[in-house]
Amino acid sequence: MSSTASGKTSGANGTWRNWGGNVAARPARQVEPASVEELAAAVRRAREDGLKVKAVGTGHSFTSIAATDGVLIRPQLLTGIRGIDRAAMTVTVESGTPLKRLNAALAREGLSLTNMGDIMEQTVSGATSTGTHGTGRDSASIAAQIKGLELVTADGSVLGCSEKENPEVFAAARTGLGALGIITAITFAVEPLFLLTAREEPMPLDRVLAEFDQLWAENEHFEFYWFPHTENTTTKRNNRSAGPERPVGRLAGWFEDEFLSNGVFQVAQWAGRAAPAAIPAIARISSQALSARSYTDIPYKVFTSPRRVRFVEMEYAVPRAALVETVRELKSMVERSGLRVSFPVEVRTAPADDITLSTASGRDSAYVAVHMYRGTPYQAYFTAAERIFTAHEGRPHWGKVHTRDAEYLARVYPRFAEFTALRDRLDPDRLFQNDYLRRVLGA
Repeated sequence: MSSTASGKTSGANGTWRNWGGNVAARPARQVEPASVEELAAAVRRAREDGLKVKAVGTGHSFTSIAATDGVLIRPQLLTGIRGIDRAAMTVTVESGTPLKRLNAALAREGLSLTNMGDIMEQTVSGATSTGTHGTGRDSASIAAQIKGLELVTADGSVLGCSEKENPEVFAAARTGLGALGIITAITFAVEPLFLLTAREEPMPLDRVLAEFDQLWAENEHFEFYWFPHTENTTTKRNNRSAGPERPVGRLAGWFEDEFLSNGVFQVAQWAGRAAPAAIPAIARISSQALSARSYTDIPYKVFTSPRRVRFVEMEYAVPRAALVETVRELKSMVERSGLRVSFPVEVRTAPADDITLSTASGRDSAYVAVHMYRGTPYQAYFTAAERIFTAHEGRPHWGKVHTRDAEYLARVYPRFAEFTALRDRLDPDRLFQNDYLRRVLGA
């Protein structure tokens, strides 16, 4: 890599690929700015050169939201905590900081985010910009925990945003899709470090669906995984605990989280790809492999888990009241279709929030995520699933495979026009445009 005034740049031959392997791009140049000033200079230079600009984190999105043939900003050098305000209970962090580094650093300070997703490889700006979320009865997505952010806009200026400073930008930019500018720092609300007790156990799907409202109401964080071609689910309930700390033992953790959930599951995916007819039998075995367990630990060690088996994913947010019907329809579709689905379906929830294009904007939501092993055909399954999700006015996760366009999205997001009007103001020349944003936001 050669160094320039705007950080490190790779040559024109560098091809960028996402984590799922389903998106590739050949940017004209890649830049790794080491400061906000270098990033702003890179944006101004791209504008002078007539090139579009996109920022990319760790590539965990399955859509082409970060792809560009222009200038690709890589924020690996924009990492670390800028400051902790214990009076306000906030932390300000550079945009390229991976969630796993933030989580570990906060824990050392006796602090934690309130809620988080189950993968922590993403950068803080990539995760929030695409609407990454966990599951929660009362606590919402990572973006909903933002108290302020700093943005480099299309003219190369730096804009501070919060509820008091540029509040209309703050409302939108927390989940901004990279359409409004490039985030350089985020201020999150934090709280004193606490303990969670996780209770994981198998449960028949019919029982989960029949008791879903009760399971949701009785637990701070409830989720379940249904294994297609079976009647089986694995459920997970996370609730705050007074302790004592009882983490998963090292050997048990390795056996269940690495050997079974990653190692054996990887072999099962290979076997299913080689012999699709065997997938229902493999699913029955996989769905019974994990036994019930309970443990108590600090939040990020409970919320997150390693994901080493690569996949492609589609996820939609439907109104929470429509969740049970949505899952029943999905199960019927798989049974009728002759499809062979080797990955479990993941179901989570989130309360309504006030972020313009959050998938939970203005409505209590349930998330249904379908996956396929990387390298296996997924279009038929995802197309059929998407038909079910959209019949319930589903909103696609911005970073996961979907085929929706601006016309559809304007119908399911009441504040859609508010976002596009702000974009017209902040980026009238569409410096941050790419094919994906043209589809989902309109030209």
